[in-house]
Amino acid sequence: SLFDSPAERYLKARRSVQRFTITQLGKEIFLFYFFCRYVVHSYNFFLFPSTLGVTDVEFTLSASSIQFLSHYGFDYNKFLKDGIPYMNEVQEEILSQHLFEGSWKVSSVLDRDALKKAIDEVTCWIAAAEEEETMILQDLSDYQMLEIQLVLRQALQNVWTQPLGDKKVMVKKVSPQHRRRMENSRYDYCQKELVLLSARGFTNLFHTLVKAKKPLVGHNMLMDLMHLHEKFYKPLPESYEEFKKNIHNLFPVIIDTKTITKSIWKTCPFPRVSSLSEVYAVLCSSNLNPEGPACPVIALASDCSRYAEKKSPHEAGYDAFLCGSVLLKSAHLLLCRSTDDAVEADPSFPQYLTVLAEHLNKVNFIRGGVSSINFSGEDTPCHYPPLLVVRVQGWPGVNERQIYQEFKALCRFDVRRLSKNQFILLSNKFNHVRLVLRDYKHHPHLRVSVYRHWRHSPCVNCLLQVSGIVALWSLMAFVLGGAPCWSF
Repeated sequence: SLFDSPAERYLKARRSVQRFTITQLGKEIFLFYFFCRYVVHSYNFFLFPSTLGVTDVEFTLSASSIQFLSHYGFDYNKFLKDGIPYMNEVQEEILSQHLFEGSWKVSSVLDRDALKKAIDEVTCWIAAAEEEETMILQDLSDYQMLEIQLVLRQALQNVWTQPLGDKKVMVKKVSPQHRRRMENSRYDYCQKELVLLSARGFTNLFHTLVKAKKPLVGHNMLMDLMHLHEKFYKPLPESYEEFKKNIHNLFPVIIDTKTITKSIWKTCPFPRVSSLSEVYAVLCSSNLNPEGPACPVIALASDCSRYAEKKSPHEAGYDAFLCGSVLLKSAHLLLCRSTDDAVEADPSFPQYLTVLAEHLNKVNFIRGGVSSINFSGEDTPCHYPPLLVVRVQGWPGVNERQIYQEFKALCRFDVRRLSKNQFILLSNKFNHVRLVLRDYKHHPHLRVSVYRHWRHSPCVNCLLQVSGIVALWSLMAFVLGGAPCWSF
């Protein structure tokens, strides 16, 4: 809604982020070489929430999203079977506590069945086995290999386990003294730190990116930042300001290409396209982007050439490639427009950051009270046309949806109830306001006028009514009490 403040929108989006998961994440590394040449290394990660000893994560699937991703060839088998695990700091702390206390729990039903079968096999075998004898458990997944070792060691004090690779685990019968010598040695594959390293999965890479402090680039990236915070750092706080502070600490330089291209609309003959692929196509067209030796050359690395041969829209890695390319081409376009002289033959990325300075850390905000969220300062307010107030007569029981439908054919407004028979209309187009004021001037049931706070605000009206009552009672008390009488 256009009425949304950043804090209100954040709380709405927060509920959504908490319900849904990340299925895929794309990462592109742009390496700068001489002569304004960039070589791109592409990475596409399928992700799945960690099930290693933590509370079983529940998430929602949207039917329309599944249909959309299926249309573009999303591989759900890779997501479900081979997705890289991840967890945030709170989940990691819970897991670490379980490991410290030895209270390991298996959350996956599938893993519980595999564990029960393995424990039954080991229990039957160990009763008759001699010390130093071994047996092999086979056909285990990566998680099951780790969980089986932890559960067996927790349940039986006279066994030692070791992964053999190829989905196998070796179980050896040992004495308790031998077991104590092996624990926490360099031969122990179930050390706490190694278990946490495996459970963190993709979160390890996230921490590496945070430490690198490189510019983080995205397109219309508010929801992306919220997912990064929720899934890999900490659960999203209730405070909008705390969220902004946390993100800025994690990523000191954020660049939203949506914010940049919206700015280009104002200074360049740039078509008002919205999707990332459309923006990329426009910037690649020869009639807009300046050509010449200074123009950035973007080439995919030899082992990442798939995107050069075939477009893969809405695949995370491909979208990340488009996003980085849009950034470089937009920055070069702005650099050319900012100087009357020819751009030097080999502009560096710091030069591009200089020309982008006013856009850094400003993330696009769709239809709301601000034009962008500033992660390093105050948000930029929007300048909308004046509010309209609609006073309804002879239309009992009318609600916001009916008012919206009334004006929908003529123009687009967001509607909010002001009082029982009054509604506020807000548009982002001045011509829509003029149309409504003109066409509804003589409407039999709807009186439309420009909103005036002193006249239409319920708080102001209430204050005026209370003040009027107090003034009336004071006047009556003065009249009924009579004038004072003086004697000499």
